[in-house]
Amino acid sequence: MRSFHDASSEHILILAPHGRDARLAQALLADADLTAVIVRDLPELVDALGETAGAVLITEEAVRTADLTGLDRWIVGQPAWSDMPFIMLTRQGGVDRNPIATRLSRILGNVSFLERPFHPTTLVSVASTALRGRRRQYEARARLDELSAREAQLRELNATLESRIAEAVNERALAEEALRQSQKMEVVGQLTGGVAHDFNNLLTIIRSSVDFLRRPDLPEDRRRRYMDAVSDTVDRAAKLTGQLLAFARRQALKPETFEVGDCLRGVADMVDTVTGARIHVAVDLPDGECFIHCDRSQFETALVNMAVNARDAMDGEGTLTLRLACNAPMPAIRGHAGSRSHFAAVALADTGSGIAVEQIDRIFEPFFTTKEVGKGTGLGLSQVFGFAKQSGGDIDVASTPGAGTTFTLYLPQVTAPAQGADVPQVLDVSTDGAGRRILVVEDNVEVGRFATQILHDLGYATEWAANAEAALDRLGADGDGFDAVFSDVVMPGMGGVALAEALRSRLPHLPVVLTSGYSHVLAEEGSHGFELLHKPYSAEQLSRVLSRIGTRMGAKTQQFSDRRT
Repeated sequence: MRSFHDASSEHILILAPHGRDARLAQALLADADLTAVIVRDLPELVDALGETAGAVLITEEAVRTADLTGLDRWIVGQPAWSDMPFIMLTRQGGVDRNPIATRLSRILGNVSFLERPFHPTTLVSVASTALRGRRRQYEARARLDELSAREAQLRELNATLESRIAEAVNERALAEEALRQSQKMEVVGQLTGGVAHDFNNLLTIIRSSVDFLRRPDLPEDRRRRYMDAVSDTVDRAAKLTGQLLAFARRQALKPETFEVGDCLRGVADMVDTVTGARIHVAVDLPDGECFIHCDRSQFETALVNMAVNARDAMDGEGTLTLRLACNAPMPAIRGHAGSRSHFAAVALADTGSGIAVEQIDRIFEPFFTTKEVGKGTGLGLSQVFGFAKQSGGDIDVASTPGAGTTFTLYLPQVTAPAQGADVPQVLDVSTDGAGRRILVVEDNVEVGRFATQILHDLGYATEWAANAEAALDRLGADGDGFDAVFSDVVMPGMGGVALAEALRSRLPHLPVVLTSGYSHVLAEEGSHGFELLHKPYSAEQLSRVLSRIGTRMGAKTQQFSDRRT
């Protein structure tokens, strides 16, 4: 549609089919520099309105008995900004004393009645007023168009903004995950030296014990002692490996309910590795149990981060005390209100140099550190602070320069979890496999051979497949008489979980036992409902798992036997 200043929107349409009214009105308007266009009838008027006009001058005789359907349709269909002004020439006055004018007023809407005879100045004045009104309508249309354009721009900007916000949230999530990983890996880096030392000590015990066990004249009591030493040392190595994996593996936060005291004892062993031989690690625990609900891995990471800071503050020598208080209220911390609810208060107190007064308010800021370049990122305490807040608690600090620092982590205390069902009775380890057939799936040659040897010694008949694809081929469509599958999780190509899922679909009655030293799939998604045996496993543990599924294996064997007969 043309803008209000176009010439076509300034002219006046005249419909006066009788006598000289049309020519006279056109001439009077022309004398006032107003453009007027004469139309012959109503259809032509409606068409001309569609081409835009500033006003309409119409006589009463032209519409008194005419069919006004087309004109009425055009008037009703005007856009919201438009209200075409009409000037009607009448001999009987306006709506106050002219019934016809009343009817026409309802149809035309924005109409001014001009009774004949009239003075030329009156006609020019009414026409000019109508045109000014029409100009304001076009100005309003222009503003509406501008507003619509701005609204469209805002919608586009909003859509773009939403997209950018989504991207920003995504990037932040990735950054937070990367931050968590960097914090974990920083802790792992702190652990590396001590872990290597501990593992070498463990390997020394195992190697020396094996050397003695090879002696044919070794007395039986000493043989048992060395065998027990090997077994205990393997358990300690497995525990140390599990602690490292708890920090290093990539996984979402997984809150769980656990007993804080037991966890602190395990963390104290790890902290002892971090802090070195000249720092004494003490643990002060209450007699009763104390449960919290949070991500255990993040909790342990937070404690080790604080222990690393304490070690550095003590310059490698002093006493670090891990203390637990149960049913403790949380005091007001850094201007935040406290709580009289029950909290587990986990404190780490060191005998180090303390924290300067001007620095204590900044220690939880990300990247704030007083350490030399390359000695720390400043992320450790900010991670602890974030973990405490996300877990519904807080962390407080009390420090005296030259006399040590105490960090106290407050986490909401919860009730003890309900006791699970009794563990089902399993067959004694001495019970053999009764010749049941087990398919071992393991890509590592040495582990595969050793697993088949263990199973053979337990009385099972075994075969070994080097990967999942070979296992599927070997089992065929009906399992080929195998009673169970014992598979590693992490293998080239198809992994153990995918193999187990495929077998659950193809052979739903064939039990599958998975084993893994570590798998990101299991860490993130669980064992998918399959039996899981963690490496390193003992022959006794393997026997118990297979005994637990023995009933299903027996049923499977009977089904296969029935099919063959």
